[in-house]
Amino acid sequence: MTSNNEVTGVILAGGMSRRLGRNKALELVGGHPLIERVIERVGSVAGRVLAVVNDEQRALELGLPSEVDSVVDEYPDTGALGGIYTGLSTAATPWVLVVACDMPFLNKKLLRHLLEHRQNSDAVVPILDGRPEPTHAAYSKVCIPHIRSKIENRQLKISGFFDDVTVNCVPQQEVERFDPHRLSFFNVNTPDDLDRANRHADEH
Repeated sequence: MTSNNEVTGVILAGGMSRRLGRNKALELVGGHPLIERVIERVGSVAGRVLAVVNDEQRALELGLPSEVDSVVDEYPDTGALGGIYTGLSTAATPWVLVVACDMPFLNKKLLRHLLEHRQNSDAVVPILDGRPEPTHAAYSKVCIPHIRSKIENRQLKISGFFDDVTVNCVPQQEVERFDPHRLSFFNVNTPDDLDRANRHADEH
């Protein structure tokens, strides 16, 4: 396995939190802001951490620690695909590990497992219930022109460029070996989600 210095952790933090009604990245889960939990877990497996935000004000609101850089989305209003593109094009490393800012229970062992499967691939993506999980995945810079093409044609489905690159799909059985309850993929969108996250926070 190559060094994690070849990987930048990219946190997609540009969402508007419409369903929660406030900046969910700052909501407390287990006594810590959600973004802090995500930074700690991604930072444990990646050499650097980068947050993609929708504007500079958002970066200030997040109160990111000094070791975490922020970058404004190069393609505003293009959803997660634009955030992935911005993270990839900004990162100084050949690979990025992409996660969303609202995932409080990221599993470090599963993240490492994804990164161990980079060889001979351009992307490493978990599959659950027959569908890819593209905001919990690793991407190489080979993906950049293919993502740009999709964005410029307003084809914003994240997995839309997968046919253009070599994707290593991590099957559900492997995912569940590390994370049997799939809590890595749980995200906070509503007050009920936040309550559930806090009920589980001490265990994970």
